Amino acid sequence: MKLVEINFDGIVGPSHNYAGLSLGNLASASHGGDPSFPRAAALQGLGKMRHNMALGLAQGFFAPLPRPSDGFLASLGLSAIDDTDPAQKRLRAAAWSASSMWTANAATVSPAPDTADGRCHLTAANLVTMPHRSQEWPDTVSQLRLAFADAAHFAVHDAVPACFGDEGAANHMRMGIAHDAPGLELFVYGRAGGAFPARQHEQASRAVARLHGLDLARCLFIEQSGEAIAAGAFHNDVVAVANERVLFTHEQAFADPEGTYAAIRTALPEAEIVVVPASAVSLRDAIASYLFNAQLLTLPTGEMGLVIPLEAWEHTPVRDWLDGMLASNGPIRRVLPVDVRQSMANGGGPACLRLRVVADPATVDPRFLLDPAKANRIEAVIARTWPEQIDPGELGTPALTRTVRAARAALLDAVGLAELI
Repeated sequence: MKLVEINFDGIVGPSHNYAGLSLGNLASASHGGDPSFPRAAALQGLGKMRHNMALGLAQGFFAPLPRPSDGFLASLGLSAIDDTDPAQKRLRAAAWSASSMWTANAATVSPAPDTADGRCHLTAANLVTMPHRSQEWPDTVSQLRLAFADAAHFAVHDAVPACFGDEGAANHMRMGIAHDAPGLELFVYGRAGGAFPARQHEQASRAVARLHGLDLARCLFIEQSGEAIAAGAFHNDVVAVANERVLFTHEQAFADPEGTYAAIRTALPEAEIVVVPASAVSLRDAIASYLFNAQLLTLPTGEMGLVIPLEAWEHTPVRDWLDGMLASNGPIRRVLPVDVRQSMANGGGPACLRLRVVADPATVDPRFLLDPAKANRIEAVIARTWPEQIDPGELGTPALTRTVRAARAALLDAVGLAELI
């Protein structure tokens, strides 16, 4: 087998809206109640996928989940919404949420070189901390079981019990000398307390490691900095990202940064740790710009590239630091800005939009792999059927419901995934 890293991006769904449902996500909260632009959001996400394919990288995608979710509302005893009740209106917004677009939260992935049975293991994230996301995992796991149906090469697990919050790959990193060599898996968890919830529970991370059959001597369980969570780093991928031998991190990402670096270097002597000091880029600026919510990628040339949001490139302190990093001839040799502004306004950058899976593309259901012709078909459907704009007051209306459901059905038909309807 030829194992390569495939990035599976979530196609932004036609119900993309700004309801401000995510406590601790400052961007989401600041845009809550604003009009959203689903068509532009989906085309921006597709543009990022095309950008990465043009770099010579393998690219996959996942389809939007069914929305609005009548089953979610029915399970809460809501056949109709009382518009005078703010709590019920938030639950309706939750049923319309398109947050599955952020596939970094779809699952945690351990590639075959790390697991006891030599298969790639994926565990769907339960996302129980946020009500609007807690409904996602059954539909997500159904899609994962289609994409990775080859039982000789993949094992897909249901979410861990809801008593322990699990947010998937957004709190998991992997390092190693190469994607196809045994690696070091880093599980980052938070502690309860403070204004914002710590979404990843240590016991969820340990459960995933056991389910995947990992050698626990090749796993590190790392506490996220409470300061970072309080500042709005609701996931570790807002303050740190890793790829092969490189960890790119803010100095305030971890509760014990020096101990974390020492443990990594002990387990992986080849590790190169690029630390951005708070004196150069404050925690506030790092979170506002989403500098670390980037895709750190090994390019076909062997160089490492950092795919960042335009907001980071346009942020003066961040840009100054990036220019200095490139001039220093360090391990990250290219910085590649992309426009995902609609996703960013709801609190998700380039890293949020993708799930990294190390696998032989020949073992993946080809319907989930992107090529230029399929990208053209997807673009045509989005341009023809996705709503141009959604205003908050439209959620729940019969007309928008029909539009959103018909748009998703058209996409699934175009990519041969009609069984997901």
